[in-house]
Amino acid sequence: MLALSFAVQAVGALLPSVPLLVGSTAVGLAADFALHRWQRNMAAALGKLHATVFVRQIVRDLLMMVGLIVIEDQDYEKKYLSLVCGLLIFYALHFACQAVAMLVRRTRTLPVVTRNIDASQLRLSPAPPALLMQRSGQRLLMFSLPSTAGLLTDATGGSARWAAAGIALSIAFALVAIGRLLPRLLPGRRPVTNEQALEWFEAWLAEYQPTVGMYFSGGTSSAYQANMWLEPLARLEGRPLIVLRERFMVRQIASTDIPIVCLPKVADLMRLEQSTLKTLIHPSNSGKTSQVLRIPTIKHAFVNHGESDKLSSCNPYAKAYDEVWVAGPAARQRYALANVGIDDKDVVEIGRPQLDVIEPYAGAAAGPYTTVLYAPTWEGWDGNPGNTSIIEAGENIVRTLLADPGVRLLYKPHPLTGSVVPQAGAANARIQEMIRAANAVRAAEHADERPAPSAAAELTRRTAELDRLTTSSSRTSADDAERMLLQSAPEPGRAAAVAAATAAWGAAFWASFPAWEHQIVTGARPNVYACFNAADVLVSDVSSVISDYLASEKPYAVANTSGLPEQDFRDAFPTVRAGAVLTPDASGIPALLESVRHPEKDAYAEARTELKLHLLGPSDPPSVVRFNDAARALCAAADEHRAGMAVRALAGIPRQRDAGATLESEHVRG
Repeated sequence: MLALSFAVQAVGALLPSVPLLVGSTAVGLAADFALHRWQRNMAAALGKLHATVFVRQIVRDLLMMVGLIVIEDQDYEKKYLSLVCGLLIFYALHFACQAVAMLVRRTRTLPVVTRNIDASQLRLSPAPPALLMQRSGQRLLMFSLPSTAGLLTDATGGSARWAAAGIALSIAFALVAIGRLLPRLLPGRRPVTNEQALEWFEAWLAEYQPTVGMYFSGGTSSAYQANMWLEPLARLEGRPLIVLRERFMVRQIASTDIPIVCLPKVADLMRLEQSTLKTLIHPSNSGKTSQVLRIPTIKHAFVNHGESDKLSSCNPYAKAYDEVWVAGPAARQRYALANVGIDDKDVVEIGRPQLDVIEPYAGAAAGPYTTVLYAPTWEGWDGNPGNTSIIEAGENIVRTLLADPGVRLLYKPHPLTGSVVPQAGAANARIQEMIRAANAVRAAEHADERPAPSAAAELTRRTAELDRLTTSSSRTSADDAERMLLQSAPEPGRAAAVAAATAAWGAAFWASFPAWEHQIVTGARPNVYACFNAADVLVSDVSSVISDYLASEKPYAVANTSGLPEQDFRDAFPTVRAGAVLTPDASGIPALLESVRHPEKDAYAEARTELKLHLLGPSDPPSVVRFNDAARALCAAADEHRAGMAVRALAGIPRQRDAGATLESEHVRG
């Protein structure tokens, strides 16, 4: 529509045709607004071709001026010269506004971004409107509306005064915008300088004295890897800290009272070397991990974001860390068999401290429905068909489960599903449509079996309460500086209030749905552990979901889409040995459901108990205790290392001075 509008506008200007000129100009403006509202990637692509919104607006105005000149049959030089000059002034003011916005944005972009820290000393203030700071294309289009309207009025036979008035109004809008931004550059209105911000950060580190922390770097969809370690980190002894590298990640980290700092630049990250921070845990590997590993005063432990039998769970990169913390003996053996350079003495078994919230197996479900959780993992980076069941088996599994009138299905796909292989995303969409269709049929059959309206009202109330505690209300136009101001040090007792509100929300969530209704769970709430507690049986792939689910000792099944025979599949992946194996046609689902409904037919009960011990380690001492012991021991190793460094430094000072004196005396003699 945008390209067509320019072509028709050119034809309308040259014929000339007032209807074509007016109509195509209006359509072009509407298409440009739509482009910036709904297709920002396309707008960015046009910018790479140098067809920016500024160029498009100039072409649009130029064609309007050509049309007016062709339509005019008398002397037009003086008449339109002033209009052209007015447009040039407006364009110049647009550039000036953009330049001032860039300067303001630069003063508000500090070298450190924080959360849960009182940053009032940085002289922070609310951000200017997003239209002035971030949306230059939309600003140009909106401010151009009066000038374009005036030119169109002139083209339809109106006076040139309308065009002049419209251009003057556009100029006035640009001047007002500049007037709103310029005061932000005054010394009293700016935040502190970068150096002052870093000095403040170092002073805060000296006052807070962190001891153990979590380091995380990743993309927008990887925040779940860090979020699963927030609760265990908060329960460690000492003063915890979260260190991030990407500014956007500060908003992706879930609700926590732990102080969060983001240090995008390596030079600023190195300031942690002089802090009291002793140990950092790492939930994932990233390209920026190597930068923090350079700090010699900090010990580093790789904790991963889940454990499975996949090769990615014993990545050779792990040998870059001081220690590798795993759940149980299975992971230790996995590293030994992988032979990727991890010394056995550097592997520490800590269990999975996140799994304390998982409820133990209590036998067959008492109600009329068997709740089945289908939680397929994602397709991975290598395209191996055995990574996920969602492409080859997902629809068969869901179709078979939905055909059983005694099943309630909880479907929770991996957050990254479809991010690499489009077929996985398409299968995910079809599965969700199947579930919605099945719910529609059941709704007609059980119209009188729904919770009272008060249940939905209770969920709404609990959601609002939890959102109030876990989210910081900020404007959509807020920048990092404004959010730092709003997300200050948390109030005492907030963590306990969040825990209580989360439990109350979970109870209200499950109570708000009828027992027969299937659920598609794709949001952050309820999390996968809450789904574990609601389920009677799990169907998944070879992934950490299986290992975590084993904490409950409930029955489970693993889909085999690897192409391996069942026995070879069990031999290759130890997590499978205590569960049923499903072929891609899902023909084993009825037998699986039978064993769940009649525990005496469950052939894997003892095997699950043994496998749980093998994968997650012993229950005594609890995983939380072992996690804390490992952190304490690594902090002690960091203290010992620092003491050794101090001794070596003191021992080296005289020699360095002697060497310097010798060189100086030789230079004097020369």
